[in-house]
Amino acid sequence: MTEAVEYDVVVLGAGPTGENVADRVRAGGLSAAVVEGELVGGECSYWACMPSKALLRPAITRADARRVPGVRQAVQGPLDADAVLAHRDEYASHWKDDGQVAWLDSTGARFYRGRGKLHGPRTVVVEGPEGEHHVLKARHAVAVCTGSRALLPDLPGLAGAKAWTSREATSAHAVPDRLAVVGGGVVGVEMATAWQALGSRVTLLVRGDGLLPRMEPFVGEHVADALAEAGVDVRLNTDVSAVVRDGGTGPVTLVLGDGARIEADEVLFATGRAPRTDDIGLDTVGLESGRWLTVDDSCRVEGSEWLYAVGDVNHRALLTHQGKYQARIAGAAIVARSQGVPLLETDRWGAHAATADTAGAPQVVFTDPEVGAVGLSLAEAQAAGHRVRAVDQDLTSVAGAGLYADGYRGRARMVVDLDREVLLGVTFVGPGVGELLHSATIAVVGEVPIDRLWHAVPSYPTISEIWLRLLEAYRQG
Repeated sequence: MTEAVEYDVVVLGAGPTGENVADRVRAGGLSAAVVEGELVGGECSYWACMPSKALLRPAITRADARRVPGVRQAVQGPLDADAVLAHRDEYASHWKDDGQVAWLDSTGARFYRGRGKLHGPRTVVVEGPEGEHHVLKARHAVAVCTGSRALLPDLPGLAGAKAWTSREATSAHAVPDRLAVVGGGVVGVEMATAWQALGSRVTLLVRGDGLLPRMEPFVGEHVADALAEAGVDVRLNTDVSAVVRDGGTGPVTLVLGDGARIEADEVLFATGRAPRTDDIGLDTVGLESGRWLTVDDSCRVEGSEWLYAVGDVNHRALLTHQGKYQARIAGAAIVARSQGVPLLETDRWGAHAATADTAGAPQVVFTDPEVGAVGLSLAEAQAAGHRVRAVDQDLTSVAGAGLYADGYRGRARMVVDLDREVLLGVTFVGPGVGELLHSATIAVVGEVPIDRLWHAVPSYPTISEIWLRLLEAYRQG
């Protein structure tokens, strides 16, 4: 039996969340080991945030330029797909993690490359790539930061069809002539935007009656209209019942619920996420493998004194920045508990409570138009029992929008808690609105009173002047 090596904290998973847990506990004076079987840096660095935004940026830049007089004539040609894909490769570090390993080493954490599994309380067994075997014991905590993976539906023919998931969609090295995208969530609409701009003929198949269904309804309407205008064949209320691709090569045929067929060169299924907890030994500590892990606000697994689940695996907010936020919260909680602090700061906005996951998580969708949203939608606020009022404004009501682009289209909404007169949520849709979102996040998380926001004067002529229009409409209502 290999002799166990002890650390204060053992982290399973070296994506952004796991890296930050290790960094925070090291900053608090604890020793840490980090185990990763794939690339250090995780999904975000190689198959999600970074490569997807590198693919999308040229598409958005060209779309914006085509709306500006004096520039549009210079950018009428196609994108240089080879240059875009090469730029994407750079931002994915050519799928090599040397730089991220060096950063992790700089924190003082010990890195173990291999497949890590729980083997009873506070124990992790690591099977290395060349037969190495390590047993790690955690004095204070094991943090599961293994993230999530694409969830594929159970459809006839799909298993052998070699369909794209988000990984293939962000790392492909050739532009398919015809691309079918199944799913109207963030991955579906972003990848439809990117690959259409690169030259694919894209068909977007959506089971529901709108895109981005977790956001305000007007968001999906704006995005659907823009995708259609760009040339995407957007089909709502459409089910896929089977996939046909003999031998996993050549064209792929999608059989729809009504019996119709669509042929494409590649198909992307963007139909949800599942936790990477199916093979990490949860059964050895009395938990069910393959399930999301339920945690308290400090990200400690319910019923455990030592096991934490941070990032996607706890299903609180499947966003890279929220995983890193949770890592800061969990890291601080682990350090405090290791020091015997009798009472943690678990009040609503305390140092050991990841409150923003449910009250103020921001998200940008990098489509054309962009979407920025933070906090609760109107429907979510009403379902939670708040007495609220939605205030809407057309973004064309401010001079900055017209200066940004000819024919600018967009909309803003703030959801006001009428009892406290603070904002519960804010949503923007329109070109360039992603950079508006942090001001909204501060207003929501800071619970800034409407009367104080009245004194936060937006610069003229910027799109952020929409804040003044929203506040004026609220006061006049």
